[in-house]
Formats: sequence, C-alpha cells, structure tokens
Amino acid sequence: MASDIEIARAATTRPIAEIGDRLGIPAEALESYGSTKAKVRSDFIKGLADKPDGKLVLVTAINPTPAGEGKTTTTVGLGDGLNRIGKKAAICLREPSLGPCFGMKGGAAGGGHAQVVPMEDINLHFTGDFHAITSAHNLLSALIDNHIYWGNALGIDVRRITWRRVMDMNDRSLRQIVSSLGGVANGYPREAGFDITVASEIMAILCLSADLADLQERLGNIIVGYRRDRTAVTARDLEADGAMTVLLKEAMQPNLVQTLENNPAFIHGGPFANIAHGCNSVVATKTALKLADYVVTEAGFGADLGAEKFFDIKCRKAGLAPSAAVIVATIRALKMNGGIGKDDLGKENVEALKKGCANLGRHIENVKQFGVPVVVAINHFVTDTDAEVAAIQEYAREQGVEAILCQHWAKGSEGTEELARKVVEMVDGDSAQFAPLYEDDLPLFEKIQTIARRIYRADEAIAEKSVRDQLHKWEADGFGHLPVCMAKTQYSFSTDPNLRGAPTGHTVPVREVRLSAGAGFIVAICGEIMTMPGLPKVPSANHIRLDDNGLIEGLF
Repeated sequence: MASDIEIARAATTRPIAEIGDRLGIPAEALESYGSTKAKVRSDFIKGLADKPDGKLVLVTAINPTPAGEGKTTTTVGLGDGLNRIGKKAAICLREPSLGPCFGMKGGAAGGGHAQVVPMEDINLHFTGDFHAITSAHNLLSALIDNHIYWGNALGIDVRRITWRRVMDMNDRSLRQIVSSLGGVANGYPREAGFDITVASEIMAILCLSADLADLQERLGNIIVGYRRDRTAVTARDLEADGAMTVLLKEAMQPNLVQTLENNPAFIHGGPFANIAHGCNSVVATKTALKLADYVVTEAGFGADLGAEKFFDIKCRKAGLAPSAAVIVATIRALKMNGGIGKDDLGKENVEALKKGCANLGRHIENVKQFGVPVVVAINHFVTDTDAEVAAIQEYAREQGVEAILCQHWAKGSEGTEELARKVVEMVDGDSAQFAPLYEDDLPLFEKIQTIARRIYRADEAIAEKSVRDQLHKWEADGFGHLPVCMAKTQYSFSTDPNLRGAPTGHTVPVREVRLSAGAGFIVAICGEIMTMPGLPKVPSANHIRLDDNGLIEGLF
C-alpha cells in the first residue's frame, strides 16, 4: 500500500483557477501561490454578502487515542462523497501547525485517498499565514518592551504584563523565561514566556474576524497588561493595531486548494482545540457557505473540546447555525477506550469494543444537547471485523442514531457515498434546532461549571479564590458576557489524560484564567495542560529529510 505522501504525489491536480471557477470565483479574484493554491481576494468576498447561505455540516470525533480516529480524513472524504452524488460541496479545514508536524502527531491534510493537496506545502509553510500571525504577535511584544525602555509613558506595571511571545514550534524550554538580560542597553529584565502560535490570541482574532476593519478593531482591544492601579493597557494604547493589521493583510484572505478528487477546499487559520478554540476561520466558512450548497467543516479533537467550542464560540460569535454533525469513530480507538492495549487492537474483541462505546455514547449525547442531528461515521481499518462493525452499529441504534461504515481512506469518495446520502437526508430534513449550551449573561464561573457538568460530566469545576476573584473583576469590567474557551487535555472527558471511556464523578481544576479581549472569550486553563507543548522522546523531525531526488520523506 502506498503511503499518504506517495498517494498525494501521484494525484492529478487541476489549475487552481479551474477549482475556483467551479465555485463561481473568477480568476481575477484569486491571488495564486503557484498553480495549485491561491488566496481568495477580500473585495470578491465582500461582494458575496447578499447571496444565500448553503448548509453547514460539522465533523467531530470521539476522544483521540494513539490508535487514530481520522477526523480530517473523514471531512475530506465526506466532501468528496457529496460531490460524487451530485451536490455542490466544499470543505473547510484548519491549517496544520509546524509543532505537531515535527513533534508527534505528524501532518494534518487527511490520509489515504481522502487528502487535500499540495500536501507538503499545506503541512509546512503553505501561504505563510502562521508566519504572519507569529510576526504580528511578536511585534506587539517588542513594542511593549520598547515602550517601557523609552520611559513607560503609559505606566505599565512590568510585574503585570500578560502578553507572552509565540513561535510555531514545540519547545518546552521557552515556556517560562527571563528576558532583557545583559545590561541597561537591553531593557528591564522581567519574567516572560512563549506559547505556541496556534494558542496566540491573534490566531483566534484572525479566525473570528469578519474583515480587515473588524480585525484591526479586535487587535486594538487586546489587553497586554495592567498599570499599578489595575487599569488595562491595550494594543491600541501602544498604537500597535495598525502595523499588526498590515502584517496580517494577506493572511486574512482564505486559502483555496483541492482534494485528490479535485474538489474545492478552503484551509485557513489553525487554533488547536485543546488550548484554543479549535475551528478554522469564520471568513473561510462564510465564504464557502456563499459559494457551495453544502459546506463540511471540522473542529479539533473530540466533541467535548472542538464541537463544544465550535458551537459555543464560533457559531455564537459568527451567527452560524449548523444543520448536522458527524461523529467520527474507529473500532480500534473504541477498543482502546475499552481497555485494550495498542499492540492488541488488530485482534477481534467485541466485548472491549462494547465497553469502549461508552465514550462514543457520551459524545452523541453531548452533541444532541445543542439541537443538532447526529450520524456516526465508522472510519474503517482493514483489521475491523464484521462482528465489530455490527456491534458499533447496534450500539448507535440504541442511542437513536445511525452508524455508517466509511472506506474513504482506501476508496476515496466511493467509500463515503452512503454517509453523504445520509448527511443530505439529515440536512434537507431541516430538523436542526441549534442553540448554544449557555446564555451570554450567565456568570463566567457558572459557564465553566456548565461545561464541566454537562459536557465533561464532572461533579464540579474548582478554582482557587484568586482565579474566582479575577473572573469577578472581569465581570465588573464588562467582560462577563464573553463565552469560555476551556484549555484541557484532549484525551479524556476529565483533566487526567489516562482516564479513558466516559468517566463521571471527577472534578475539573481551573489552574489559571486568561482574558482574550480581542478574540472575545475567556480562556480557562485546566489541569496540567500546557499552552507551549514539548517534543516527544523521538520526534517526527528525526525522520524527516530530503531524498536523493530532492523530495520530502518522513513527513507522514
């Protein structure tokens, strides 16, 4: 069997102008980056405002395991499947981060015969969006320290600077640093740190902004720190918002590429769902909805993180109303949730599968809470047996949903025809009655409690008095209406990554809270989750190189 990268290289791609033409995008509205990728111009997008919207379908998943789930692969496969049955469909994905590409996870462009291309470009520098976000973020960092160096006219308390630096790489040594060492010429030494770029508030801002004017307004609202009297200092106070917007001007335009079957794919923005809000950009999704009848998008990690944030943050902020949700599951991952080790997942074990289905059932219940109809996509592996497939389908029926076997990895769109027809049936049935989990005016800690209890099935969320006091202060300052972005391990409903299945009776400790005033949400950091990941003992980077022909190998 050919590898993902070999399959991608063998693909017959079409000129990107031809892909755009299928959606009604004229060639002059595309800014091409070579022959197979382009940005869609902002002035063209603005002209779409009065067009009716297509239907939005979310692809989410069970909690990830080392066995793999294939959420992006299924998103691509479903988009191809919808086009195969004669529907005008597009997909919307996030851009991959260099951190996991060179760390443990690898790339994020799908797999097998359900991929987006050019795969190597998408997984590496692509169109430079992440570099622009990193530069804009660190420009603000430089302006803060420069302002203090030249007299600190704004009276920033150096002990209360909240703005950290970022880079798009996993580097645990930068989590906590001391900057400006080396003498008077280098400024005032202070404690600082780095997050990964996907956790940057500017990443979230770009992904939630409607246009460049909205982008600059949100950038100006960023709170970088506080004065001694605890009043906030913003990026606008530092006159940083204009230059940051200039750096992000091109990055704000969504990227258009294609699947292996030459169907349109928008790939734009890339916040992680375990430490950020986990959805691609609003402008890409809304553009796709104006141009296609069906738009398939994904949200990061399991439905407890990605789907919840998609519904409670992205849809709430952007006024989106999804028509259906697909929950991706693999028999291998469910057996692992049932207690089976990775080395034994290839052996039939119906009992372990049934036990692990509790995790799937919890996600089904959770998504239904938002008033969105659900179907389960069984992402097929060659080791799956007929008895195991039947068991998961029977379990799904008991939960009131259908589970459909999907073979898109091996067969492309041929393997998702049944799923595509089911999604069309659900969407065209207009049964969705979408509503977020909580109201805007609920107190901030009650929003955290609501997510902990209704989504994670915890007994309660707990936090030190200092954390609660900070939330009360933000409420007094007029930020109480904001939604909450939970930063938590993706591997479990709890904050313990080793607690698989569907645990109950646990607590959710909130270690820290951060105000993202520009993005428009509160980040609650739970358990031991880190906003700057580290590399594993044997990183993927150790196996990535150029071969004798100058081709990349080891990326997958």
